[in-house]
Amino acid sequence: MLTITSLERRALRAKAHHLHPVVAIGQHGLTPSVIREIDVNLRAHELIKVRAFSDIRGERDAMLGQICAKLGAAPVQHIGKLLILWRPAPEEPAAKEKPARGERASAAKQGRKTGTGRETGKAGKTMAKSTPQARRPRSPTARAPARPPSAGTASKRRGGPPGIPSAPVSRERRRRRTP
Repeated sequence: MLTITSLERRALRAKAHHLHPVVAIGQHGLTPSVIREIDVNLRAHELIKVRAFSDIRGERDAMLGQICAKLGAAPVQHIGKLLILWRPAPEEPAAKEKPARGERASAAKQGRKTGTGRETGKAGKTMAKSTPQARRPRSPTARAPARPPSAGTASKRRGGPPGIPSAPVSRERRRRRTP
């Protein structure tokens, strides 16, 4: 289990303030799958919040201790049902150097793999390496076909149902409506 100073703990608490819980510990407690998810998220984010749905504070303290012991993490804070954990990200191994362009061509001639793995067959070009494709938004289409305009527009003004002609209006009534 990692130990951190109080100043480091304070800075980590401030960073974790806006975070949302990424893992939830349910009624079955710390199962291997929950531990694995916490490990994956610690590797990806370094600082995470975990929500424990246990009502007993002693159980939550024990869970926090077990997680930190198994994964080599440091407990930052235990407030209510939220556990905040921190583990520094593992250092990336040094990237392998890519062979020069001439070396790739000679490797291909000798029948060896060139390391790209994704050949399209079009003039030796390769596809991009696992870049996510952006989804295009759906085109806005009407959910129901548009209704044709009704034949009698005057009936709409008088409040009658569309398409059904209403009774003629007397001249006196027409005079009263117009200013």
